[in-house]
Amino acid sequence: MSSLKDRMSKSSVVRLGDREIVADGLRLSFWADVSHRCMTASWPSFIAGAMTIFVVFNAGFGLLYWFGNDPVSNVRHSDYLDYLYFSIETLSTAGYGDMHPQTHYGHFVSAVELFTGIFSMSVMTGLIFARFSRPSARLLFANNPVISVREGKPTLMVRLANERHNIIGNATARLWVLKNIVSADGESLRRFSELSLEKNEHPALALTWTLYHTIDETSALYDLDADGMKAASVTLVVVVSGYDVVAAQTVHARQTYDHTKFRFGQRYADILDEMEGGRVRIDYGRFHDTVDA
Repeated sequence: MSSLKDRMSKSSVVRLGDREIVADGLRLSFWADVSHRCMTASWPSFIAGAMTIFVVFNAGFGLLYWFGNDPVSNVRHSDYLDYLYFSIETLSTAGYGDMHPQTHYGHFVSAVELFTGIFSMSVMTGLIFARFSRPSARLLFANNPVISVREGKPTLMVRLANERHNIIGNATARLWVLKNIVSADGESLRRFSELSLEKNEHPALALTWTLYHTIDETSALYDLDADGMKAASVTLVVVVSGYDVVAAQTVHARQTYDHTKFRFGQRYADILDEMEGGRVRIDYGRFHDTVDA
């Protein structure tokens, strides 16, 4: 019973697209990878964690002042709240001046707290800067990949768009399919294969881009219908990268689709309209729509 409980305590859930995989027997402690956790946490969780650390530090140093023999001036009746406020001033290096250390003990605790405050503020500044400066592509992917006949051949199509409408130079797209297979030895395996694209590069991605993969004898999707995809547990992975000319950084985006997302015999609805004066209108309200091919 204890060994089962110990194994369960080391389990974690890894999400790959719509699939959830339980990773058992390997788990880093919180402090062993704290920087990664700070970078991957959501903003509410990150801010809540920072506030918790701030409160704990100040509460702890407030107690240290409170244990001393009048270590801080202008504190009446050794009021803990006054020591707490003084700790906040010291940790944040604000120093309003109405309270100050007046004993060796008070100066020592203040010195330790000042070092802690400078160190923690430097770390927090670096983490916040890293989170804000982290590049993101802001690409919009269609809800469903579609498969229909195009130019006389069955073709897989995936539509994407640049939500920012800035230029992503030298954009490169790669398409992968993951599916279950049975090897010649009878072993069940999950393999991934890259799908060739009609065009896998875009010189300046600012609006929309549709990726085309011809399903022929060399394709990993050849002769697979909806039931075949379900049996093989097919997952499609789209990876797009390029150079964001505004951020002056390389950005990446990834989208996954499981077998239930594929639409057979469908194509994407046309989102381009001609307007007066020769202007072209793109209707993103129909971006995800599909119609019969």
